[in-house]
Amino acid sequence: MKKNAVDWAIKILILSITLSIVFSIISQSIYPILPTILSIFIILFFIVLSSIFDMIGVSFTSFDINKLEKHKNDIEYKTALKLCKNAGKVSSFCADVVGDICGILCGAGGVSLILNLNIQNPNIYLFLTCVTSALIAGLTVFAKAIMKPYAIENSENIVLRTARVLNSPILSIFKKRRK
Repeated sequence: MKKNAVDWAIKILILSITLSIVFSIISQSIYPILPTILSIFIILFFIVLSSIFDMIGVSFTSFDINKLEKHKNDIEYKTALKLCKNAGKVSSFCADVVGDICGILCGAGGVSLILNLNIQNPNIYLFLTCVTSALIAGLTVFAKAIMKPYAIENSENIVLRTARVLNSPILSIFKKRRK
């Protein structure tokens, strides 16, 4: 393997561990005090977020970079080009890091949801835990299955919109300042 690939893998490992720790602490602090309905909405939010980032990752890996030439005069062109040249990293970050962390948060939310119900009967507890896990997994797979063909068919639009979002004034505070 190239040194660049190993360096990227180490960076993404550290980022994944750090984000997982932060989000696990937050979710374990928040989920137990949330009302049941709000926990369900947060779980659904993370399923949707995971699917959107998976869609972005698929779009970048399936996009033909030559199609960018017709957008040379657009504001987002440089950002889109840079992202496309790093499509593997973009896909890894979006689909693996964000997607997997959202999956972990959904699982933690499901566990907290069942624990908050204070079910005393072990059979009912086991049944509801299994059903909740299955529903979360099923909805996640379903959402991603819908998004993948959409991402492939609309990759140009998704790539350009992603670049536009990254160029937005709100996110410009995170850009590195070059001297």
